[in-house]
Amino acid sequence: MAIASIMTKRVVSVHMDDSLHTLRELFSATGFHHLLVVHDNKLVGVISDRDLLKAVSPFLDTMGERTKDRATLDKKAHQIMTRDVISLPPHASIFKAIAMFNEFGVSCLPIVDENNHPVGIVSWRDVMCFMESRVASKKM
Repeated sequence: MAIASIMTKRVVSVHMDDSLHTLRELFSATGFHHLLVVHDNKLVGVISDRDLLKAVSPFLDTMGERTKDRATLDKKAHQIMTRDVISLPPHASIFKAIAMFNEFGVSCLPIVDENNHPVGIVSWRDVMCFMESRVASKKM
């Protein structure tokens, strides 16, 4: 079965010069755990919510917040993104995605077309949900 059958088609992309403030708002508004960084509509990086948490001050929005803590939100996406993106084409098998999750230890796989344009994203959770449904269907 092709990975396109379980991928999330709605992806949220950002630009390399978007601020961490913008990324923080997008994570909050969408509930997604990964943002795809694009340049000229081509995938150039990935940012996870964990990447963002590591890059901003832990004192943000607390009583102890200082000006320099707030300034961490001025950093740009390109400063924290993962540049060596592991991706798959939509026709790749789900088994191939599982193998790549295991081999590279990533938490998502962007799905890109032949021009490296993002067309979807698959997280390890998507694979687990698929596997759960397969096991459940075998029990019936």
